[in-house]
Amino acid sequence: MSNAAPPRKTPEQPWRTEGTPEEPPRRPRGRKMRSGWWGLLVAAVVVFAAAYLSLTYFNQGNEPTIAYTEFSKQVGDGNVSKIYSKGDAIQGQLKSARQKPGGGKYTKFKTQRPAFADDKLWQNLSKHNVTVTAQPVVQERGFVYNLLLSLAPLVILVALWVFFARRLRTGFGAGGMLGRKAPPKPVELQPGTQRTTFADVAGIDEVKGELDDVVDFLEHPDAYRSMGAKMPRGVLLTGPPGTGKTLLARAVAGEAGVPFFSASASEFIEMIVGVGASRVRELFAEARKVAPSIIFIDEIDTIGRQRGGGPSVSGHDEREQTLNQILTEMDGFSGSEGVIVIAATNRADILDPALTRPGRFDRVVSVSPPDRGGRQAILKIHTRDIPLAQDVDLAQVARTTPGMTGADLANLANEAALLAVKRKQERVTQSDLSEALAKVQLGAERPLVMPEEERRRTAYHESGHALLGMLQPGADPVRKVTIVPRGRALGVTLSTPEAERYSYTEEYLRGRIIGALGGMAAEQVIFGVVTTGSENDLEQVTNIARGMVARWGMSERVGRLSALPNDAQQTYGLAAAPQTLDAIEGEMRRIVDDCYEEACRKLLEHRSQLDALAEALLANETLEEAEAYRIAGILRLRKDD
Repeated sequence: MSNAAPPRKTPEQPWRTEGTPEEPPRRPRGRKMRSGWWGLLVAAVVVFAAAYLSLTYFNQGNEPTIAYTEFSKQVGDGNVSKIYSKGDAIQGQLKSARQKPGGGKYTKFKTQRPAFADDKLWQNLSKHNVTVTAQPVVQERGFVYNLLLSLAPLVILVALWVFFARRLRTGFGAGGMLGRKAPPKPVELQPGTQRTTFADVAGIDEVKGELDDVVDFLEHPDAYRSMGAKMPRGVLLTGPPGTGKTLLARAVAGEAGVPFFSASASEFIEMIVGVGASRVRELFAEARKVAPSIIFIDEIDTIGRQRGGGPSVSGHDEREQTLNQILTEMDGFSGSEGVIVIAATNRADILDPALTRPGRFDRVVSVSPPDRGGRQAILKIHTRDIPLAQDVDLAQVARTTPGMTGADLANLANEAALLAVKRKQERVTQSDLSEALAKVQLGAERPLVMPEEERRRTAYHESGHALLGMLQPGADPVRKVTIVPRGRALGVTLSTPEAERYSYTEEYLRGRIIGALGGMAAEQVIFGVVTTGSENDLEQVTNIARGMVARWGMSERVGRLSALPNDAQQTYGLAAAPQTLDAIEGEMRRIVDDCYEEACRKLLEHRSQLDALAEALLANETLEEAEAYRIAGILRLRKDD
């Protein structure tokens, strides 16, 4: 099957396609079109008649018809400059204007010479030097000219009718008119563009394994049918943003070599009720025509939220109608059509149960951020078109980027390439990657000139974070310490784990709190003040302490229960009894106070190391991992992970 597709002629369809075969041209709908043309013909006749009669009427002009006696008098007075005669009809122009009988003045006129007149008109005209012209004095449009002018509004009418007739079939823009749209045409891949395959996907091998049988079914459907097996009607991809859900869906279609229809769920929703459902029907109908095929719906939670009670407005009705249509289309699959629906969402917890039940989305595949090996493989893919220097160590970059998604790593590689161009280098170096990582993780540097006193306080603040991170057993290693203002921060201490952590111990979480309070503790120990620079630190401390007490059962007083499940802390006044909330607050304060006391105690015990780090920061502004541990005099133990 060829992956190329013909050009799209109607760009208003709310989805994109890849690899669809060309369709034969559709014949027009006869009776409906004929009735439309009859209406156009009647309207054209009416418009033409009105235009022609109007032009004929206004063609008469406003020149008065005067009496022949008045004309003779004006000739005798020498006030006629020229005339034109056709038979007994005379047109003329006066030298000076005269008053009309009904009011107003005129210079051009018309008159009719009586057949019985014997006034020697020619001699009289010659005597008073009146010019007799061969051209009419009062210009009138001829029949052909009037006819052509009458056709102008007719042409405009036909053009408007054709325009609106097409819009009625294809819809006005994205919204459509009355929800009707013409059958979509396939789109064409950009010249030289190859379809995405599993070779373009890295770092999520376990997820690719779950989708391999989908590809195998699309390639060999007869083998599955002979065994009585049915392919899952739908596959739901869940996970944080940027983990590659859309890329996976496109890779499945490209690997199997089948047509791929992709759309965002929000593109189905319009103000006019019924448009979304109509578009869903058309999308599934087009996918069935070229089956086997894949339909991909991104951000399906936009229309797939749980249907609830309560008063609804038109937008809510439209969303539910669109969801109902998707449910109906997926439930109508026989299993042998070869149409597979792949959807992606970041909020699988809010989807309607009817959408996620077996028979619709039979499989729910979680796409998580990649591990260290996966990050290294992703970096190799995103740097394959970037010239790298010999000192570039992608394994080192992968080790220092835990939690980053594929989109984050692609952005990192691009930022490094941009930085190399600005520095007028021919290759991207390890320094470029390190600087790009700092920019992505910490923010761009700010050209801010701080007073020396505030600069010194910032140095001790960051040194407190760094030193406690080095001293705390099991804490994440300190990667970089800087007092260069970045983003909203006056200084930053970057700590990342050696390997991915999938669960956290109470000791580790307490160490996180102690490290986060290190900046405030250092300012208190050295200067005896508390500044606003600890705002972000206190937010982290509060979130960790709340989770320990209310979600993870790390408090004896609250007990082994989840008092504030999920993200209920934002509205936790309704999530637990008042006594439980008081207990949670008391335990949070106890944990944070204990950690703060320990932070102050450790900094006092290691005052010389704190001073050494602060002085080094004041001198160098930025300390890398190895240099920071050397100045603090702490042995850096690397784990073999």
